[in-house]
Amino acid sequence: MRKFSLWSIVLVIVIIAGLWLVAAYNGLVTSKGSVENAWAQVETQYQRRVDLVPNLVSTVKGAANFEQETFRAVTEARSAWAQAKTVGDRGQQIQAASSFDGALGRLLVTVEAYPQLQATQAFRDLMTQLEGTENRIAVARKDFNDSVFSYNVRVRRFPGMIAAKLFGYLPEQSFEASPGSDTAPAVDFTE
Repeated sequence: MRKFSLWSIVLVIVIIAGLWLVAAYNGLVTSKGSVENAWAQVETQYQRRVDLVPNLVSTVKGAANFEQETFRAVTEARSAWAQAKTVGDRGQQIQAASSFDGALGRLLVTVEAYPQLQATQAFRDLMTQLEGTENRIAVARKDFNDSVFSYNVRVRRFPGMIAAKLFGYLPEQSFEASPGSDTAPAVDFTE
């Protein structure tokens, strides 16, 4: 009789541990899926911006004596984004997006020096679209960081960390502002 009750207790413990492991694994899969979905939304908004900016640059070039360095920076940043997206490395994509942020900031500062450009309807339409895109990017970044935070808490919190290590789920990198992004770019036309 005693042998039966010991095996029953062991069986119950094994069943509970198995159910917990299944639930922990499914939770990790769901959290990781949320991170991937949120990143896809960030990529979509960045792609929208990358597609929009050449039209903005063309409009600016057509209406002003455009600064070559700014144009080169925007072009290089756009190329870096495309290359990082092709490689599929999220860290490179985040770095390329930050570089694009800086180049776009310089472009917008340059535009402010040309009041006649701001008067054209095409430019105003593009700026409205760009502003909307920047707002969407900010929301997508926030949603991504929220998903990464939830996922990372699940991966690091006990006892979920046991299942995470067992199944190879590692913490994700969140999107952080690039150094110096709190300072507006300076454009000097005195040369």
